[in-house]
Amino acid sequence: MPGTVTMYSTSWCGYCRRLKGQMEREGIAYTEINIEEHPESAKFVEEANGGNQTVPTLQIVPAAGGAEVVMTNPSLAQVKQALGA
Repeated sequence: MPGTVTMYSTSWCGYCRRLKGQMEREGIAYTEINIEEHPESAKFVEEANGGNQTVPTLQIVPAAGGAEVVMTNPSLAQVKQALGA
C-alpha cells in the first residue's frame, strides 16, 4: 500500500490492537510507536488531541505527495482513504 503510516499507541489499548489487526489483514504496513516507552512521542499525541494522550493516533503521509494527515482512532476505511487507496 502506498504511503507511510505511523501509529502512536500503548500496550493496553484495545482500539490500537483492533486497528493493527485490520491493517495487517489489509496489507497496510505501519510503524508503531508506544507513547509510554517514548515520552517525546506522547507530546506529539497531546498536541494532536487537545492535550490528551488519546490513542491510536495515526500520522499518514500519502505516497502521491499529498498532505500529511493526523487521525485519532480512525476506522480502517478512513486510513485507506487517507492513503489514497
